[in-house]
Amino acid sequence: MKIRILLADDHRLMSTGLRSLLGKEPDMAVVGEAYDGRMAVRLAEELAPHVVVLDVTMPDLNGIEAARQILKRTPATKVLALSMHCDHRYVSEMLLAGASGYLVKDCALEELAQAIRVVHDGQRYLSPKVTSAVVDEYVRRLGGDRPKAMSVLTNREREVLQLLAEGRTTKQIARRLHVSPKTIETHRRQLMQKLDLHSVAELTKFAVKEGITSL
Repeated sequence: MKIRILLADDHRLMSTGLRSLLGKEPDMAVVGEAYDGRMAVRLAEELAPHVVVLDVTMPDLNGIEAARQILKRTPATKVLALSMHCDHRYVSEMLLAGASGYLVKDCALEELAQAIRVVHDGQRYLSPKVTSAVVDEYVRRLGGDRPKAMSVLTNREREVLQLLAEGRTTKQIARRLHVSPKTIETHRRQLMQKLDLHSVAELTKFAVKEGITSL
């Protein structure tokens, strides 16, 4: 049986190229493409892929939150992160979200195909380029230097934070998340209180710094 793969990347040219290349692998089949995190979650439920190759920085819902939701809704699916970033924040947060592997985008096709097979078999795969980032983060945590701010936010608060940082209005966020504008205003107040920040501009800077979204 072929490995069923869902590609999730907001750069359509990248996604199309990966689909073409992976389509040449005799044991793989690309069953779908998603162009933002929320679409990735929906297609993962609909298509039940074995592996989701997931970009970390995507609009609307970033790869970290998308990974959490995918693995909560379809636990049998494996997530393989594919990103241009090898910063320890992105790597560690993706792994904490449940991803089985992490690759940087300049990897060769052979490495991507190998990584897909490895995570499909229930093992972990880390690109050599990100291994040092993971080790550095592990050493920092042993020294008690783990950031505390993100741990106090709920999943919904992280979603709202990303959408605010991307410039969405309260009404737009409310429609996107199927709640009332008043609920979004409450989330915004709670974000500011928990993070001790006092404006949307400060929330945006924090979101970029923590890797929730990118400029």
